[in-house]
Amino acid sequence: MHGLHTADQVRAAEAAMMRTVGDGVLMRRAAAGLAHHVREFLGATYGRRVVLLVGAGDNGGDALWAGAELRRRGAHVTAVLLAPDRAHPAGLAALRAARGRVLALHPPGPAAGGLDAARALVAGADVVVDGIVGISGRGALRDPAPELVAAADGAGVPIVACDLPSGVDCDTGATDGPHVRAALTVTFGCRKPVHALAAPLCGPVRLVDFGLGPFLEGTEPHARVLSDGDVGARWPVPGPDDDKYSQGVVGIAAGSATYPGAAVLAAGAAALATSGMVRFAGSAADEVRRHWPEIVATGDITDAGRTQAWAVGPGLGTGGQGRAVLEEALDREVPLCLDADAITLLAQHAHLRDRIHGEPVVLTPHAGEFARIAGEVGPDRIGAARRAAADLGVTVLLKGNATVVAAPDGRVLVDPAADSWAATAGSGDVLTGMIGALLAAGLDPWWAAGCATLVHARAATAAAREHGLPPVPAPASAMQAAIPVALRAVRAAASPY
Repeated sequence: MHGLHTADQVRAAEAAMMRTVGDGVLMRRAAAGLAHHVREFLGATYGRRVVLLVGAGDNGGDALWAGAELRRRGAHVTAVLLAPDRAHPAGLAALRAARGRVLALHPPGPAAGGLDAARALVAGADVVVDGIVGISGRGALRDPAPELVAAADGAGVPIVACDLPSGVDCDTGATDGPHVRAALTVTFGCRKPVHALAAPLCGPVRLVDFGLGPFLEGTEPHARVLSDGDVGARWPVPGPDDDKYSQGVVGIAAGSATYPGAAVLAAGAAALATSGMVRFAGSAADEVRRHWPEIVATGDITDAGRTQAWAVGPGLGTGGQGRAVLEEALDREVPLCLDADAITLLAQHAHLRDRIHGEPVVLTPHAGEFARIAGEVGPDRIGAARRAAADLGVTVLLKGNATVVAAPDGRVLVDPAADSWAATAGSGDVLTGMIGALLAAGLDPWWAAGCATLVHARAATAAAREHGLPPVPAPASAMQAAIPVALRAVRAAASPY
């Protein structure tokens, strides 16, 4: 597990560090790491053409110092200064001392100059280094940066971002106009929320550890990211004294005559996620038994036996019958995972929302369901999920390419999926069943939601790659079938052998 720290947290830690080691030392360490990763990205340095897009501030300084190092190793380096009067003086002097080239762009207007030459340089480069703005940047790229970024994109020239892709918000990952899409991001000191919330814009993220860690001690990360090993170590597996009951019995209340598939997907996912026992209650009982003979299925939740948790909602319906099922599940006083129609019912009935407050409950809304129960998500997904969890008194799993899991006590996990293969009909039903199984096994709701989310994403990727590469679209039933593949991978990551 690693933490994600906000721009304010990083600036405060860097200020404390600079009082100890000095500003120049910190920047030189960052630049050395940046140069190393650019060399690694290129595969070779000598004769390669490197263009630096240099804005005002420290990120521009990092790019200039790194450019000086790359020039000393034989690269042809040109710095395009987007704000010539505010370029980092020491970094600029270092690049010139290394015999790097400099092209200063004048502000837009009658005196503008050099933009055509800059476009040509960018289009002919082997790599462009984005040192336009850093973690303090706000809003979209400003002229002339968008034209130069577009020139790189149009020519297929990869961009390596310093700390974060310029034009992407550090704390929210949001964009509001032109921005960089990086092939690689080299970040300094620690990871930031943008790296998880806007992972597709960052590309692979490489961390340069220049000694900031001690200065972040005592600072609670804004959010955390789980690793495969974290999840593998927590995923419940049977011990020598376990039986099917001691491992946790989960109940699934899902599906209907209209949506029997939701029942099959949720119940089957629960069965694949646990070695214990799954009970199903609902009108799709025959379909569930046909697909999963090991599941104990009944037509009505009042006839279901004892369970340690319930997963309720996918395909349930939002009429009187669905509400009765939800109220019966609430009466059981066990941990709950509530999804889809169960969330809509909570939004419609205040007394049901009151009943879940402070209980071990996981809500799993997508953006539309979230809006019904907690208001619009907005650009700050972490802030929105955290507020909803506190207001509703439950753990909230806000679905998306970057899924956010917030506990009522303020803890937040972000799962930055490596791809979007989970964006398919029925995918949420699979996730609901997995979370229910983990709740029944005794995991804390925050951990249950976070662990299930990571394995769910890995299963989606495995399903898409089932027959080799490149991956191809796979339905939710294939994702469900790939749960064991994903579990083997995370358990292997946690193994000491």
